[in-house]
Amino acid sequence: MPLQTEYPTTEATASSATAAVLAAHPRATSDPQARAAVATDRSGYVPATLPDGVVRAESADDVIEALRLAHAHNVPVVPRGAGTGLAAGASAHAGQIVVDVSGMDRILEIDPVEMIAVVQPGVLNAEVNAAAAEHGLFYAPDPASTAICSIGGNIATNAGGMWCAKYGVTRESVLGLTVVLADGRVVRTGRRTIKGVTGYDLNALFIGSEGTLGIVVEATLRLRPRPVRTETLAAYFDDIEAAGLAASAITAARIQPSILELMDGPTLGAVDRAEGTHHRELGGAFLLAQTDGYGAHLELDEIARAIEPYASSVHRAGSAEEAEALVKARRDAIPSLEKLGRVSIGDIAVPRNRLAEAFTGLEEISARTGVPIFSVAHAADGNLHPMIVVDPDTSITEGPAKEALGDMFHLAQGLGGTLTGEHGVGLLKRQWVEEEVGDISRSLQGAIKAAFDPTGILNPGKAI
Repeated sequence: MPLQTEYPTTEATASSATAAVLAAHPRATSDPQARAAVATDRSGYVPATLPDGVVRAESADDVIEALRLAHAHNVPVVPRGAGTGLAAGASAHAGQIVVDVSGMDRILEIDPVEMIAVVQPGVLNAEVNAAAAEHGLFYAPDPASTAICSIGGNIATNAGGMWCAKYGVTRESVLGLTVVLADGRVVRTGRRTIKGVTGYDLNALFIGSEGTLGIVVEATLRLRPRPVRTETLAAYFDDIEAAGLAASAITAARIQPSILELMDGPTLGAVDRAEGTHHRELGGAFLLAQTDGYGAHLELDEIARAIEPYASSVHRAGSAEEAEALVKARRDAIPSLEKLGRVSIGDIAVPRNRLAEAFTGLEEISARTGVPIFSVAHAADGNLHPMIVVDPDTSITEGPAKEALGDMFHLAQGLGGTLTGEHGVGLLKRQWVEEEVGDISRSLQGAIKAAFDPTGILNPGKAI
């Protein structure tokens, strides 16, 4: 779980505007403990002050009223789901109020024939999959934090996960949305059908907008049939560069795994210490591959052949339990590192044939800055998560940690990649956005923001 954060105990007085909003909304509170609980996310960022208050929404009407009042009083609003974001996108400070939708946690409908689910934004990702499994279905986007992250937050960042290797990220699995705009109006985007091209694709626009264009209060999700067969393989390597070459060889061989994950030696060591496992003893890097469908065993044979020249050992899981234990090792990476200190998680992506170069570059950044970097990757799509671990009292927004984060971006850029693959820009990466997208694109995105939120009250200072 995230580090416990201590905030100044000095009580700040809410502005007259925020006080008016909090006084008028029936689900609002300015209790200091409630404010501290929603001040930041899992990014390691600590705001200097607390938000003025929080609205604990339990319905779409609660969100509508909160935004209607905020718009009338020109009060900035920070939307919040489960608080598991990794870019400080849900962080809030004095002068702002938080609209917390984690209490909107109902699965409203599952249609097993059309293979869709209609859910509120506070529903946890794993809960959707548990409900879908009762009908032989699953929801594909599965971040490592699936047990604790919410659908609303997944939509806000266009989250990915392990299965996105084969099934795509959140945008490919959200058919429709109900969104409350900055002034309290409600817009419905998308549809319940797989196809539909009427008008501009506002559905895709909201997905990944990090709460800067509206607050999602309902989502129609696309479900898929559960695979009839799954096969799992674990491979160990002398070092992470060899593992990166092996992952690139799988891509070059035109094999489509459903999961392809990499972990470096330091991360394996952290997981072993936290969980009592022994992965680090088997090698300096770990690759997890999974295939699914009727031909899963044949595809895994091809993966084994592709990585054989690079691996020191290859092992196929002999049971579902063993396969789950291997997947769990990857999911345990971030929680294990959080036991070592404050964690800042990078999210760069590079072309898949340049993974080994990216890992080499990260080792050089660590040596140059003196900042420990632990790395995992969604190898099938070139998305790396280099994780900086510092002492609990050390800032991640200045000094060597901030320098390392900037160097990671420039490393990815130099390899033809991007600043963020799935975690979003949030607050922590905003300074590099224009460098990647250019001034014309940044200007157009600003115009879109102004069209949806003319007074700029929705999650100000985030994303663009």
